[in-house]
Amino acid sequence: MVGTAMKVDLKRQLGDLYRAHAEPALVEVPQLRFLMIDGHGDPNGSATFQEAVKALYAVSYGLKFRVRGMEHGIEYAVMPLEGLWWIPNARVWDFDDKSDWDWTLMIMQPDVITGELVREILDQTAAKQELPALDRLRFETFAEGTAAQALHTGPWGAERATLERLYAFVKTAGYLPTGKHHEIYLSDPARTAPERMRTIVRHPVYRRET
Repeated sequence: MVGTAMKVDLKRQLGDLYRAHAEPALVEVPQLRFLMIDGHGDPNGSATFQEAVKALYAVSYGLKFRVRGMEHGIEYAVMPLEGLWWIPNARVWDFDDKSDWDWTLMIMQPDVITGELVREILDQTAAKQELPALDRLRFETFAEGTAAQALHTGPWGAERATLERLYAFVKTAGYLPTGKHHEIYLSDPARTAPERMRTIVRHPVYRRET
């Protein structure tokens, strides 16, 4: 029954992975499981980007309610939207022209979620809503390992200073960046003023050889 679901605080369980400070720090990111959708191009005003966001949340909430109603189910808050960002074959980020950006939007899922449950909720969601991005949604394990992260407060377009501080920290700590730039969106842009938006910016790193 719904009333018997045990409450689980996923953010608290995962510690500093979903908390950060303005000062950069190193974290160890274990294997986690995500709903994911890939895309390409400038996210601003992009229908494809918004379709991916809607599909990820629709399935994530469907899974939440399905698990809550299971025998020995759990009650949990849907995790924040996250994004991986990269530019193929580019060494420098171009913040002015985002047309070449590739991205993966994703939402982390608790251990109780299985591929079978995801397929079930995907089918149910598709029957209820017309969401074009559902066909591109996948359920995968993602592992980052050692990473550096910092909290950015303010609009997304003003992240450059935070990123420069993060990469300076990485260099001083004896590491080099690798992999894809990672953002975790802690604020709802529809309810939060741009200057108060909170985003964790993260990048996997590896130890520089001396």
